[in-house]
Amino acid sequence: MIQCCEGSYEILTPRIELREGLERIEWAGRTCYQSYENKTITQESAAKFCRRLLSSTPPHESVLEHAELTVRFTGCSRGMTHELVRHRLCAFSQESTRYVDYIKDTGGMRVVPFPDITAEEQEVFDAAMEVIQNAYRRLREMGRPPEDARQVLPTALVSEIVVTANWREWRHIFELRCDRAAHWEIRRIMVKLLEELKKELPGVFDDFVLKGEHRGIPYYQKEKKA
Repeated sequence: MIQCCEGSYEILTPRIELREGLERIEWAGRTCYQSYENKTITQESAAKFCRRLLSSTPPHESVLEHAELTVRFTGCSRGMTHELVRHRLCAFSQESTRYVDYIKDTGGMRVVPFPDITAEEQEVFDAAMEVIQNAYRRLREMGRPPEDARQVLPTALVSEIVVTANWREWRHIFELRCDRAAHWEIRRIMVKLLEELKKELPGVFDDFVLKGEHRGIPYYQKEKKA
């Protein structure tokens, strides 16, 4: 049986570590300026300090590399993960099509269709996925291991991936993947993650602002300095 999915995410970094990371950035940044003497660092002061770092000319973003974030993405297509792993300053752990049997281990293929799909388009899509699933099943029955049978699997196949990166790299990811020009699938999930982090880490992602929607999915852009 083929199931249609929509991607989601889970922040694996404990919230207390995120708060500690915010304060660590202020400590690190104040080292540059030797401005930490008799200074009490709090969540509020750290958020204010991050805003000052990012509003300077040029932005002092390197300090954000002292904190990391780990996120698990599920229900997303192999197409999306192919885009995600192009961000090189990250650590990745991804579900393996070499070892996962997409009939026996998962009970059938799970796929991500495109948005605003019509009934006629859905019929075409479903028919293609059925052909692929039947071909995969037949190859496995003929004795081919998953690493061979995977050659027929589609870009739409659902995958799971864990990503770790420092906060500066996450800003770069959001700048590219939350933009209007980004592919709809990665933008859909990254926008949701960005919106949560804007609340969770004040001062770090504040300069990303909602600009509108494209294909029914919001997009964000970094606020330009006047």
